[in-house]
Amino acid sequence: MAQFINKKEHIVQDTINGIVAASGGKLSRLDGYPFIRVVVRSDWDKSKVALVSGGGSGHEPAHAGFVGEGMLTAAVCGDVFASPSVDAVLAGILAVTGKAGCVLIVKNYTGDRLNFGLAAARAREMGLRVNMVVVEDDIAIPDLPKPRSVAGTLFVHKIAGARAEAGGDLGEVTQAAQRAAINAFSIGMSLTSCTIPGTKREERIPDGQIELGLGIHGESGAQQVPFLGAKQAISDAVAKLEPHLTAQPYVALINNLGTTTSLEMSVLTTELLNSRIGSKISHVVGPAAMMTALDMHGFSLSLYPLSDEDTALLTAYTPLPAWPKIRRFLEPKLLSLPDISAGSQPLPSPHPKNSALIRACCEALIFAEEDLNALDAKTGDGDTGATVATAAREVINRLDHLPLADLTQLFPAISRELTQTMGGSSGVLLAIFFSAAGEASASGHAFSSALKFGLNRIKEVGGAKLGDRTMIDALEPALGALDAGLQSAATAARNGASKTATMARANAGRSTYINATQLKGHVDPGAEAVARVFEHLQRQFS
Repeated sequence: MAQFINKKEHIVQDTINGIVAASGGKLSRLDGYPFIRVVVRSDWDKSKVALVSGGGSGHEPAHAGFVGEGMLTAAVCGDVFASPSVDAVLAGILAVTGKAGCVLIVKNYTGDRLNFGLAAARAREMGLRVNMVVVEDDIAIPDLPKPRSVAGTLFVHKIAGARAEAGGDLGEVTQAAQRAAINAFSIGMSLTSCTIPGTKREERIPDGQIELGLGIHGESGAQQVPFLGAKQAISDAVAKLEPHLTAQPYVALINNLGTTTSLEMSVLTTELLNSRIGSKISHVVGPAAMMTALDMHGFSLSLYPLSDEDTALLTAYTPLPAWPKIRRFLEPKLLSLPDISAGSQPLPSPHPKNSALIRACCEALIFAEEDLNALDAKTGDGDTGATVATAAREVINRLDHLPLADLTQLFPAISRELTQTMGGSSGVLLAIFFSAAGEASASGHAFSSALKFGLNRIKEVGGAKLGDRTMIDALEPALGALDAGLQSAATAARNGASKTATMARANAGRSTYINATQLKGHVDPGAEAVARVFEHLQRQFS
């Protein structure tokens, strides 16, 4: 699997250098490469309690991304998914710990507990005051003696960090960290495992399945269950979280485990709001990538019970962009839709012939949906068929509300329908086409002449002309032949559409970004849609 790295053995050093370089001087690193890799606050003067965390790399932005005012003082970075050495942890402690002392925040993995624990012991032997708090928030596997730690660790970073920033002593900061570690609980779900840099992904999770409760190093989860969409995934996660809830309000941390898109994360957030526990969640952190597992396509949910004290600590200021801030979790606020219709709406009027014509055009597009999507996938994003079919279905649903008997009103009415139901540039262009046809019809142009007027308008506005590999290549010849009958128009449209497959360059539309190899041999989907409409009309009415 290709990745943007140099040598895999240098990936952690390269990563740290990038993080520090982009921090604007707010972060520094200890001079200890390649075995000691520690990121520290540049402004730290050791006057307050220090917070040190870390562990294996591969969870970015954790842990270095949370070093800064109001959160961590230092992050100790190990190799990918491997604990840092005792000497590296000790170096981090010594670099930031003064008379106020230090709290180590450690995820509950054996290597981390051992290395951080021994480093803490050695630091105490040197006369430093060091406490250690272990986080074990993963509830995936019931009755596990030593649960793993996942994204709930971030609650500990924020709560203890805010307490330390406010001047709390070692006992107070330790108590805040322990309270946060005890109260946080988490569950993760993913469609894939992760990829260790320089290796091939382990395809452990079959297609059609999702793993519940896997760890942030790609460890196997509690179970694999059928993947039935975002709603079911949240429902399965909530079923694990719900038994741990009490009556008080909670904050939910919605964490992206790596490569889940922002769109997907927002869908998951909606489903959490609508879930059985949605009413118990008063605040939210995210959705965002905070504690990742490299390129794992999944998410985790962490819940934390809110008290007045912890709400104040969670909302305390920190400038770190990796911390998305805590916000109220509310039902979407709905505002009244402004009246965007121009003038009075025309009254519906029946006209069987025009109704049948419009219905036939729409049916042609609906029938062609899958074919147009497949064609568009070869040169675009594969949605042309869905876009035009969705609009066609809505126009059919609105047929009885259209002024079918009066073309001067019918063309603008169709234009308005398309602006509401059809996205993308093609929707706008067709809306312009019918709007201009309405103008021409009102000025006395006959049916075919009005359509040609609309064609000229979209050529003018859209910038495309015959030969530019767009729907114009089928529409212009079809309208030119329309006065000779539907058979002639359909043949002209098909010939024009077929010719686009021989064009190695597009001069308008999204295909301008596609190279000749991808274009040649494939008909433009817009031109194909036009040809399908005229061919269907010819079959229906000739």
